[in-house]
Amino acid sequence: MLNKKDIILKGVAASSGIAIGRVFLFEDDNYFCLISKEIPKNARAAEKEHLDDAIERTESELKVVYGKINDVPGENYTHIVDAHLLILHNPAMKANIYKLIDAGANAEYAVYKVMEQIIHSFEIIENDYFKERKADIQDVGKKILANLLGKQRKTPLSLNKDSIVVSHNLTLADTVTIREKSVKGFATDIGGKTSHMAIIAQGLALPAVVGLKTVSSQVRTGDIIIVDGNAGEVVLNPSFKTIVKYKKECAAQAEKIKELENLKNLPAQTIDNHKVLILANIDTPDEAASVLLNGASGIGLCRTEFMYYNRDSMPSEQEHFERYSSVVKAISPLETTIRTTDLGGDKLAKLGLLNEKKEKNPFLGLRAIRLCLKYADMFIAQLRGILKASAYGKIRLMYPMISGLDELREVNEILEKTKQDLRSKCVKFDEEMEVGVMIEVPSATVIIDDIAKEVDFVSIGTNDLIQYTLAVDRINEDVANLYNPLHPAILRFIKQIVDAGHRAGIDVGICGEMAGDARYTAILLGLGVDKFSVSPFQTPKIKRAIRSMYLADAKKTTDEILKCGDSESILKIINKH
Repeated sequence: MLNKKDIILKGVAASSGIAIGRVFLFEDDNYFCLISKEIPKNARAAEKEHLDDAIERTESELKVVYGKINDVPGENYTHIVDAHLLILHNPAMKANIYKLIDAGANAEYAVYKVMEQIIHSFEIIENDYFKERKADIQDVGKKILANLLGKQRKTPLSLNKDSIVVSHNLTLADTVTIREKSVKGFATDIGGKTSHMAIIAQGLALPAVVGLKTVSSQVRTGDIIIVDGNAGEVVLNPSFKTIVKYKKECAAQAEKIKELENLKNLPAQTIDNHKVLILANIDTPDEAASVLLNGASGIGLCRTEFMYYNRDSMPSEQEHFERYSSVVKAISPLETTIRTTDLGGDKLAKLGLLNEKKEKNPFLGLRAIRLCLKYADMFIAQLRGILKASAYGKIRLMYPMISGLDELREVNEILEKTKQDLRSKCVKFDEEMEVGVMIEVPSATVIIDDIAKEVDFVSIGTNDLIQYTLAVDRINEDVANLYNPLHPAILRFIKQIVDAGHRAGIDVGICGEMAGDARYTAILLGLGVDKFSVSPFQTPKIKRAIRSMYLADAKKTTDEILKCGDSESILKIINKH
């Protein structure tokens, strides 16, 4: 008998869990390699009709997917199909395709070239979310091309409950179709944590690893494969010993899931009875349902950037009101903290919303509250929508990227004028609505005592606070290793913010990635953080961490850590305790 040698491929952990099964290799259709064919003038009108027919068939297919995706448990994922439909019916895209046909290109090549241009524009945006959206463009483009060419993706009839789907990439429709076959997990060459396949895999609680680069070329249907969605690895050709090891981990994982489920309705309380709140971060209103499903005590960060995606005009006051009020109603009487727009001018320019030039360093440019102050009408429309929604449940308003008192006072002045206008028109809103700020800029941390006196709460955005304090671009692989949540300066900043907030009699929360990482829970608890705002799916894990420790021990450890001047010493203390 031949000795087997495990082949381990490293990728991106997209959905947690471990699965052992047999490969189903799902081939990826590649239509993005087309050659232009000259279309004579007298045939160009017919070519446009051919395009329109293909777009109609694509719309019909997406509507079928819409019906199927509605059954996926957890979040409401229909917004993904909505985004695809918006792309499909984008008038600028269609106009550009028409132009190429008028110039003599056939419809297939015209679609290919326009999609290629759009995808390239998304690739140069330095933001993970926007980079992942290029996959949406590709999905829609492939569907149109398939209908133009008269080709249809084959349904994977041979899938079964032992199958782990391996592919170069999986489209939204592929994922929904595969989901009906009750597979065990996914592994793909490309993709990231915010790809639609990853999002749906999380909703289905199926392990998934993406960004594996070559996995689809290294396996055949029927091969045994292990997908480790916790470590972001897959094991090909696993030995008997490796299979036994992972089976034990699967059994332990099942027990942990049961344990977490039992924690859902219990308070986030230490063994020595210190209570904190665990809130949820959401990106869109459709995620509100997952807040309650996972036992969060409210929404600590409702991002509003979704209002500006997949559109070619500014959202209206009514649109803001409708989307925010839907969130508030869904989780009432729990609180919802809505953060005002945290986009940069460069992003909105790429979306065709503002006439802003490309910034050389958008992280230090016109973004967040600075953008809102420059474009006050855009800001006021959002504030009016938030205020009107506050009549339907408890809303807390939060400003991002406040760097000093002048900014804070300026935005509060705009808020007060907006309130006065609503009062004059007898429009109802919560007169007691709390207003707070995200602390994510070092200058705000230095003057936190002054800021805390003028707000109702503060929330620490650790992602940007670390980035700005340590001068590290997280998405730059050359310096990403310097991005360190346990840097002494970061921990001392957090302590400084918490103490200032408590002196002012206000609560202090934390809503960056640190809050959702159980490795840091004891430290943050010891630093005095009152509220942890995390991804809905992280709620049970952080709750379990808090319920398994003593506040007194956490404080003792943190006191030791705050005396350290280097990260290595901090890690030694953490490992000791």
